[in-house]
Amino acid sequence: MDLKSRKRIPPLLKRLFDLLVSVLLLILLSPVLLILVLLVWVFMGGPVIFAQRRPGLYGKIFTVYKFRTMRSTHATDGSPLPDEVRLTRLGTFMRSASLDELPELFNVLKGEMSLVGPRPLLIAYLDRYSPEQARRHDVLPGITGWAQVNGRNALSWEDKFKLDVWYVDHWSFWLDIKILFLTVWKVFKRESINAPGSATAPEFMGTLTKNNQTGKK
Repeated sequence: MDLKSRKRIPPLLKRLFDLLVSVLLLILLSPVLLILVLLVWVFMGGPVIFAQRRPGLYGKIFTVYKFRTMRSTHATDGSPLPDEVRLTRLGTFMRSASLDELPELFNVLKGEMSLVGPRPLLIAYLDRYSPEQARRHDVLPGITGWAQVNGRNALSWEDKFKLDVWYVDHWSFWLDIKILFLTVWKVFKRESINAPGSATAPEFMGTLTKNNQTGKK
């Protein structure tokens, strides 16, 4: 597929596919969503939904929605406790089964995300990417992506970003289908959920260059 065709097809075929699948999933999974809302409310209280501003296509900021998996507890100085302390058993289960990501289907309906694409990360990371890594924002962020089915949190940040950029350069409709099927398999096996030695994933502080500087200042 030539570059001109690839630029024309994603806004059409990819968007229609995202809409169709996300609507179907929201209908089919509505009982699961309701049960999760009740469980989070009972075991963690409100709010049930975790909403956070994240950079999307071309770095445009939007609000991503997820089920809350951590308690809102803080140290005496007001700073949040470590993730491994705040993460609940219910939250651990939801993360292992990727159930906490289901509210992002509403982001897909709004056109802020796609089913497949690089994961939307923290705004603070924008100034830490190298120019090459920043190319991950040349497509809509996704609920799942090429990095997620090739190691997920077991990968280093640098390896994740290389896979994200590879996806940007090699996108095709059939690649998206492949990633979705692989995602179902990975969720079933519950592989690479957390980074080694961490309850979630460590913060990305920037990639060191030969001059011992981050890739972008």
